[in-house]
Amino acid sequence: MEELPGPVVVEILTRLTDSRDLARCRVASKSLNTVSYEVLWLNMVCSMALLLKLLNAKKTIEVGVFTGYSLLLTALAIPLDGKIIAIDPDKKAYDIGLPFIKKAGVEHKIDFKESLALPVLDKLLEDPSNRESFDFAFVDADKDNYWNYHERLLKLVKIGGIIIYDNTLWGGTVALPEEDVPTPKRRFRKATLDFNKAIADDSRVEISAVSIGDGFTICRRTP
Repeated sequence: MEELPGPVVVEILTRLTDSRDLARCRVASKSLNTVSYEVLWLNMVCSMALLLKLLNAKKTIEVGVFTGYSLLLTALAIPLDGKIIAIDPDKKAYDIGLPFIKKAGVEHKIDFKESLALPVLDKLLEDPSNRESFDFAFVDADKDNYWNYHERLLKLVKIGGIIIYDNTLWGGTVALPEEDVPTPKRRFRKATLDFNKAIADDSRVEISAVSIGDGFTICRRTP
């Protein structure tokens, strides 16, 4: 079968997934991304939106926000009184998507924390009412800290809740011998491999590895 060109795939997936506000946010971010990145995200958001609705998620965490596309998607999927704690040290990137979040009328659902994630997660854990109170978490941040995030999120997300980790194929490099991987990618390749191995052995979660785009891993917290 002949493979569809990237722009055609983007157009098809856009029609299936994007609201007008999501589409505007995606276009505003386009100068920072490639077509392949768009395909990755448009595939992934289909899964995210469905999971959020199946969970009836109301209280969520996002570690790593970038321009806010997945954040806007989450805000649109959760109820009117839903809440998202969104953490990222780069507010300039977040500000690219903020006008579209406002236009969609969902800014009130978002508590944006301009910070590294670990201090915010640790602060949340200091309050006992936060433990096992979140329905959903999405992580797309520094790969070196994925396991550190995982340990904290497992205490914050309730039993039956979902955590999604993005980029768990790291451009396909996790399937390559190290000598075939460009030097700049080796550090995060190793971090991603280590995380994938650790989470596969973690009895506290059920996992599903999804090989769309750069890969993402869905974890369901078990009793």
